[in-house]
Amino acid sequence: MNATHINHVTLIVEDVVVAGKFYEEEFGMEPLPALPVDFPTAFYKINDTQQLHLSQWEDVRSFRGHICLHVDDFNSCYFRMKELGIIDIKPFGKVRTLPEGAMQMFVRDPSGNLIEISSSPNYDLDPRILDDEFYEDGMYTSGRNDYSGFKSEEAKLYHSQ
Repeated sequence: MNATHINHVTLIVEDVVVAGKFYEEEFGMEPLPALPVDFPTAFYKINDTQQLHLSQWEDVRSFRGHICLHVDDFNSCYFRMKELGIIDIKPFGKVRTLPEGAMQMFVRDPSGNLIEISSSPNYDLDPRILDDEFYEDGMYTSGRNDYSGFKSEEAKLYHSQ
């Protein structure tokens, strides 16, 4: 038995209506019918095989745990997230260009969930982003100096490319 793909990710939110509006308006996600469960929930289509599920609970959220959403227009997403004031540089640093050329930034949804936003490698980046206060060259370093885990200079965020 092998896992084949991620079917869905569930995020815990404070208000399923507010959170749903955010994902619909800011990421163009299409609402889907949710299962008939006895707690507030909303399902959203990411693509033909993946969904985002929002469930309303009073759970404690992780500071660094996140999902990553690939966007087709990183430039407009960057400027919109900056306008909303939701770019979060505390968990993993500033907006960066990854070694393979993909862009990376982290934002918070209305419930405080951390969302990584990425672009395709070699995306045609607006040069204003490189001069912006939220941009920094180079990989994020935590200062922990603990190099455990399977790592390689050849690693890629997009393994199929």
